Amino acid sequence: MVCRASTLCDKEVVNISDGCRLGCVDDVEINVDNACVVSIIVYGKYRLFGLLGRCEDVIIRWEDIKLVGEDTILVSFKGGVPPQRKKKKRGFFNGLFGG
Repeated sequence: MVCRASTLCDKEVVNISDGCRLGCVDDVEINVDNACVVSIIVYGKYRLFGLLGRCEDVIIRWEDIKLVGEDTILVSFKGGVPPQRKKKKRGFFNGLFGG
């Protein structure tokens, strides 16, 4: 299969070990000595519209890529992505009265 870097960057990355969507490919790291792709990079998500910076980037080695499909890239990747904590939603009255 032949794939361009520009079409690779349009694909979404999914981790098959936990089913987590990591995001879209933002960058590709290439070894220029032997013309091979070393890794793909998914940039971290912005925090507060980028005013507080970004979360850490996810760097996935080419060996961890299991399948490159039309829309997605399936990877077997362990670690590196902190789980997103869901904030407990407080109701309007609970927020006012501290309950």
